[in-house]
Amino acid sequence: MLTLFFLTSGLFLGWSLGANDAANIFGTAVGSRMIKFRTAAIIASIFVVLGAVLQGAGTTKTLSELGSVDAIGGAFTVAFCSAMVVFLMTKYKLPVSTGQAIVGAIIGWCYFTSSPVDYTILGKIVSSWIFGPILGAIFSALLYLLVGRLIRKTKLHLIKLESIIRISLIIVGAFGAYSLGANNIANVMGVFVNSIDLNIALGDMRIDSVDILFFVGGLAIALGIFTYSKKVMETIGGDILAITPEGAVVVVFSQALVLFIFSSSTLSHLTQSIGLPAIPLIPVSSTQVVVGSVLGIGFVKGMQEVKLNVIGNIMLGWILTPILSGAFTFFSLFFVKNIFDIKVSSQKVNEIMSTETIQPVNVNIPVNVNAILVSFLLIILTLISIYLIVNHLKNRAKSTEKEHFMAEQMQFSEFQKALSEIEVSTVQLENTNLVTRIEEQKGEIVTYSLNIGEQRQYLETVSAHLEEAIKCKEISKKDEIITQLLIELRQKMSFTNEVDVIYQKAEVANKNFINRLNQDFPDLTQLDKKLLILVRIGLSSKEIAPLMNISPKSVEISRYRLRKKLKLDKNTNLSDFSKSM
Repeated sequence: MLTLFFLTSGLFLGWSLGANDAANIFGTAVGSRMIKFRTAAIIASIFVVLGAVLQGAGTTKTLSELGSVDAIGGAFTVAFCSAMVVFLMTKYKLPVSTGQAIVGAIIGWCYFTSSPVDYTILGKIVSSWIFGPILGAIFSALLYLLVGRLIRKTKLHLIKLESIIRISLIIVGAFGAYSLGANNIANVMGVFVNSIDLNIALGDMRIDSVDILFFVGGLAIALGIFTYSKKVMETIGGDILAITPEGAVVVVFSQALVLFIFSSSTLSHLTQSIGLPAIPLIPVSSTQVVVGSVLGIGFVKGMQEVKLNVIGNIMLGWILTPILSGAFTFFSLFFVKNIFDIKVSSQKVNEIMSTETIQPVNVNIPVNVNAILVSFLLIILTLISIYLIVNHLKNRAKSTEKEHFMAEQMQFSEFQKALSEIEVSTVQLENTNLVTRIEEQKGEIVTYSLNIGEQRQYLETVSAHLEEAIKCKEISKKDEIITQLLIELRQKMSFTNEVDVIYQKAEVANKNFINRLNQDFPDLTQLDKKLLILVRIGLSSKEIAPLMNISPKSVEISRYRLRKKLKLDKNTNLSDFSKSM
């Protein structure tokens, strides 16, 4: 029962890992609205357990070589402190690395118990914190360019493309969950491998302790995914960079590749067998890799789209996580060993240290004052660091919120100003148009008045000539007057000037049409062009006849000849042809 109690810290750490690192698998997919959170959680939970059980041994061995936590009390404290730091970061929506937390805690345990630290292994792990994001960025940039080229080349319909991307997200998400379980189960249960023996025999079948720990740890990760990972998915999914669905596929696949490479024993043996250096099996930070993958797409699309303030917050979490975890573990081990009298290491040096530490003096306090001072100093430093993180995040949130508010206010003011300018311009334009229409109407009234006066004067002249012819007694004189009057009336009925004015206005309105006619059909006569313009403005043959001073039948003949010059077939209407040019 006591063993199960101590194991709860590892389960808590697994829960924290699921709550935080699940965003690295499906955060971009959920953030781009391609997959629902519940669907993503189910797929991630299943495959993270499979990856932990089937392929988690390689990275666990490496983590044990960094510092072998050989007592269950120490393992409990290391896992609990790591989980608390990850939980704190998750609470403030910072996608930090569980691997960084557990490495910092192991280093804290090594320093407290005076156990040796394998700095070669530590160097490999720390280097993965640098090269992991770089490798993820390279993979994602290349894959993003390749996917974009394939989409442009295939020219798939939008609906079909969306279906393909959705299926791809599920497939690469499952692969990403498997790689996460394989690579990161060491962070959850690696510290318990050397301190807990849970071998179970079912008949002839024997279940190894490591398999049980990995399976239970995988279930804890799955529980964290379901219950608390949605918050961090929002940060990864949209706060760093607006991710398109195809970008989500690239990000998930890139980080899955990196995690798989650094957790596959088969791949490591393969590279070694062909004469290449063996790939180190180390727990890589999935958070750092996925952020690097997102930045890789940002480099391709243009860094102006990347929200650097969010990146700054995430990197701050990366730096403080191992420091906080190591410090918190160091002083927690002091209390676990000296206050609760729980064994945190099986090494003799620890036993000697323990004996020396708990020797009482007359006032019943430990004589190892230095250890107490160091512990309290570490507590104070940890609390200060936590306060600084929380304060920084609050100030950053307030600053960001204020910047967004100011930007929205400025944008709203600009919109209002632009709208006011548009309204003023519209009113001015309406006033100008109104003045122009009034002037045109005045001109038309004046023209009508002049025409009425002219027509009245002419009619009075005709009336005088008719009265003169009636009064005239000589037949020859009367005929002469009437004949002259008829000639004048016919001349007046020709309306040549009015027709010329109508045609000139039509020609001005269809200037581009005339230019195209001159280019495409240079052999057309002026009469042909005149007829085509009158047809273009929608006049019928009967309406065109008086304007051209010919009969409607002559207009039809002219239209027939014009069609032949334009080489139009029988099904093409002359009016439609003129309007299409």
